[in-house]
Order: sequence, then C-alpha cells, then structure tokens
Amino acid sequence: MKNQPIANQFSPDEHIVLFHGSCLDLLKQIPEHSIQLIITSPPYNIGKEYEKKLKLNDYVNQQAEVIKECERVLTDKGSICWQVGNYVDNGSIIPLDAVLHPVFSDLNLVMRNRIIWYFEHGLHCSRRFSGRYETIIWYTRKVKDYVFNLDPVRVPQKYPAKKYFKGPKAGQYSCNPLGKNPGDVWDIPNVKSNHIEKTEHPCQFPVELIERLVLSMTNRDDWIFDPFVGTGTSIIAALRHGRRGAGAEIIKKYVDLAASRIQKAIKGTLKTRPMYKPKYDPDVSRNKLAIPPWKEINQTLPDQLVIFDKNSEPTNENN
Repeated sequence: MKNQPIANQFSPDEHIVLFHGSCLDLLKQIPEHSIQLIITSPPYNIGKEYEKKLKLNDYVNQQAEVIKECERVLTDKGSICWQVGNYVDNGSIIPLDAVLHPVFSDLNLVMRNRIIWYFEHGLHCSRRFSGRYETIIWYTRKVKDYVFNLDPVRVPQKYPAKKYFKGPKAGQYSCNPLGKNPGDVWDIPNVKSNHIEKTEHPCQFPVELIERLVLSMTNRDDWIFDPFVGTGTSIIAALRHGRRGAGAEIIKKYVDLAASRIQKAIKGTLKTRPMYKPKYDPDVSRNKLAIPPWKEINQTLPDQLVIFDKNSEPTNENN
C-alpha cells in the first residue's frame, strides 16, 4: 500500500480515487460491472451542513438516481450496503431503510440482510426514547454465488469449550474453532467526542464497521466505492485489507480531511479503533464517574427523599 497516489479521476488502473464533486459525475467515469462493493451512509435529509433538506419524495427520487447508477457499476457477484437512520419530520420519524427498499427492489436487487448497528451514545430525547441504532440494508443481484466470506469476520465463541452431549458427535466440541457468525445486530461504538477516530465531520463511520463489510463481501484487489465518502473511512477500510477504494465528496474541507486520513493510513500512522476490541466497561475499569453520587450521600439524605436502588423497588418511608 505504500506510496500509492491518490487520483482525482477514476481509472481501473488506480488503487485510490478521491473525487471532489457529485458522485453522479464520478459514477459516469466508472465502467459497468466493475465495482464489487458499494458501501455508503448517504445524507439523511435532516438538514446537516452538507445537505439541503428536501421533501421526502424529492429526497427518495434523488437517492434513486444515485442507486440506479450504483447498480449499473456493480459486478455480477457484488454487494450494495446502504447505511441509513431515520428522517425526522415535525417530530415524526420515518425509517429510511423502509422508504428506500422499493428503489432497490425495482432494480431487481435482493435484500440479503437488514443489519442493525447498535451504539450507546447519541442525542438524548425527552419526548420519545433516544435513538440508539441505525440500519445497513445489504443487497445483491439475483444470483446464488455472490461473494460472502464468513471466516474473516467471525467473532469469538461465547462457550468455546461446549461439547455435544449426545448423538454420534457426543464429546466433540460443538462450535466452530474459528469463531461464530456475528449475526445481524452489531454492537460497535459510534464515533463521538472521545472516539480515537473523531474528526470535525458530524456523521462519521467507525472504520471497524466498514472493515467487517469489506472482509466479508470482497476479495483482495476488488474495488470498493462510496458515493458519499465523507472523511474517507470506506477507502481507508478498503486499503487496509488490500482492496482498492474510490469515493466522492462535495465539500472541499472534507475532501482535504479524507486525503489527510488516507495518507496517514498509507503510512500506517492513522489511529483507529481495532476490530473486535472489547467495548469500554466503566465498571471493570473502576471509573469514578460510574459510581452514583447518591450512594455516597445516602446516609445523610432527608427521609422524605426517594432513593432508587437497582436491586430494589423505589421506596419512600413517609408513604
């Protein structure tokens, strides 16, 4: 990967393409059936600085134009992964994966999974439950031999020493020694203020999320394309595993940021959260902030104050 130049126009001979401009303009440069994995998190139409909020039908039509071009450049065994959240309209949420599914279906693409990306941190809501997941909708063509490599993305078994207790395999280990299928609910920290990958971009992919898709849905030297590449995370994940990466971004400061991060990835100096690193546990780490302050002052609190303990029902001695 060392000394790979970053091209600003697409060519099958390149390894890295970072295009400043509309993804539709970049897609025009890409030959049919040449991209193995298209992975992106498009604007959610919620008024971020890089988007103009549209009426929902207009937004879907805009997305459909991009998705149609993505289908054109997809290989016969390739995959499209569209990571989306909710469109919010006057307090009402509309799940974008449900709204966009007909667009993919009309192009004769088959949904293979609806992956739930769960995370613990985000905006706190006061009039509904706080949103703590987004979805990755994964599509392929109507073929049986689409690329899917499970072994590189297996996760540790919960009970690796478990054995069959009866039948012809009694006494043998019952699980795959390489690990288990990660399933379709992924608990991966999102990129917030204290995340090692945090930049000024407000909606940034964690690299490990994309790595799992790259490893399972592509092979070495395949092309990965991100039509809304942002800070270059999809390209970085591709390069880390011997793939080629291309993407488009309309805002110049994010293009420059993506280029800087890609250069660091090439040099091996970009800091990212490793795949499969256990999530931080404040209790295990004995973080003082995880200790409820009311436990320490419980003995001095007035009798009429209601104290909640996780091991008991709320009580009030005066009632």
